[in-house]
Amino acid sequence: MKRYLLTIWGTLDPIYYNFTRLHHVADHERNKTIFRVRLTKYKGSSVVLKDGTMIHKHDLLLKIHLHNVRMIRELKDVRSEVQRALLLYHMVRDDLRCLSRYIAKHPKRHEIKAIIGITMLNKGTRRLGFETFSIQNRYYRLFKQLTCLLINFIANSSNGNPPVYLFMSTNQLLNHSKI
Repeated sequence: MKRYLLTIWGTLDPIYYNFTRLHHVADHERNKTIFRVRLTKYKGSSVVLKDGTMIHKHDLLLKIHLHNVRMIRELKDVRSEVQRALLLYHMVRDDLRCLSRYIAKHPKRHEIKAIIGITMLNKGTRRLGFETFSIQNRYYRLFKQLTCLLINFIANSSNGNPPVYLFMSTNQLLNHSKI
């Protein structure tokens, strides 16, 4: 059944991709990274990041989406949750450099305050340079929890964490990716 759902999801994903105005972040050697992104105006509560970046309602952010279908397919034969988490960590870490180059070349790079994502997979995110914040709107948090549960079901993941916002300031990303 999970294989069937993944096939349906893989078929519908290009339609979702087009309707959500997502863009692939490309890498010179491997073509596309695990990230798909779009510009967004922030709608949540104000947050202050560790580097002093203040994010308020209507600030311009780059929203990151993991390409879940691709990620699940690449990790499907890995049985261990620990190995899966490690491989995902390395995928994201390696692709952050590409994301940094994407922002550095973006026409609105000086307006983009930070990158933002929503995830239930928040272990190891601090080591990558992300900061986590709770989603304050309970209806939005519940909606995200339900959508993430479907992803976890198909991915054979038993993650039961509530979804959280991930933030990384643009300055942090650009400095972090030089390492």
